[in-house]
Amino acid sequence: MATGLDTDKANEAIKETYGALERFGSQRARNWGIALVLFAAFAVWAIARDGWDLFFQRVVDALNNGFIYAAMALSLVLIYKATGVINFAQGNMAMFGTFIAWVFIVDHGFPVWLGIFLAMLLSAIGGAAIERLFIRPFDPSNHLAIVIVTLAWFIILGALATVIWGADPYSFDTPFPRNDYFDFLNARFFYENIGAWVTVLAVMGVVTVLLKKTKIGLAFRSVSANLESSRLVGIHIGRTIQFGWALAAAVGTLAGCLIAHKTFLTPSFMGTVLIYSFAAATLGGLDSLPGAVVGGLLIGLAETMIGGYIDPIGSDLALGAALIVIILVLLVKPNGLFGSKRAERV
Repeated sequence: MATGLDTDKANEAIKETYGALERFGSQRARNWGIALVLFAAFAVWAIARDGWDLFFQRVVDALNNGFIYAAMALSLVLIYKATGVINFAQGNMAMFGTFIAWVFIVDHGFPVWLGIFLAMLLSAIGGAAIERLFIRPFDPSNHLAIVIVTLAWFIILGALATVIWGADPYSFDTPFPRNDYFDFLNARFFYENIGAWVTVLAVMGVVTVLLKKTKIGLAFRSVSANLESSRLVGIHIGRTIQFGWALAAAVGTLAGCLIAHKTFLTPSFMGTVLIYSFAAATLGGLDSLPGAVVGGLLIGLAETMIGGYIDPIGSDLALGAALIVIILVLLVKPNGLFGSKRAERV
């Protein structure tokens, strides 16, 4: 039977091991160099095994998936920066906004981009209303209560969408040329996928400028950095967090609209994407907008390459394998690849 002294020694050894991993992860330049060398070695092996054409096509496919995950991860990061918690309702908020865009486009005959824009506007209003009525009454430090509220809205929005639109699948049009492509280095590039890449990068740029160059954006950054200090200098905490919820809802709806044309539109179509997006936000750093994009691309790359080249895993276990890789990375870098380490007063 282990004694208390043995248990203390074991706990101390575990703590020292995790501390050593974190110190190892703090050397960003060296670790990125190691990662690039490992990927280069994998690429050489993959090309030698199945050829350049298949490898490059899988890289392109990984980017197609990765940018979609990055779009949703951006909306998750915005909520986390505002409240310090994950919004579990984000996927269904995006789903509901996508259905609103579908109503504008299909039922009312609006152009695709106009329907998406109006849906983003209404989603922003809805996100702001949820924050004002159901989030703001709680103490911002009461994270458990806020998480429970987001879970409740996850269930409510899913049930409401099923009641309104039913469970039957709907097709959703893309704002980009459908099924039109060009070949480059023996890989096929679809214009609808390239449009999604450019859109996600443009959204990240617009959000970054908004947060860095506008008064409300600067207030949002201040609140996300230090809530109490922001309150002391006169920043209206509630309105600033509300801005974050509205912005995240709009970005999430755009992500849903970019995803919906790849699958059928149903009340549950965002489920799997949300899991990947959670992983992308965590890997990139929950308080980093560029990290969300990089995390999404890395998730897409890991999913495609692991599932495509490691035969015992295959496509069915690709998600689990990608998540295991993320866990290993986070053991070395607990705050994510680009996340900032929060200072705590002791």
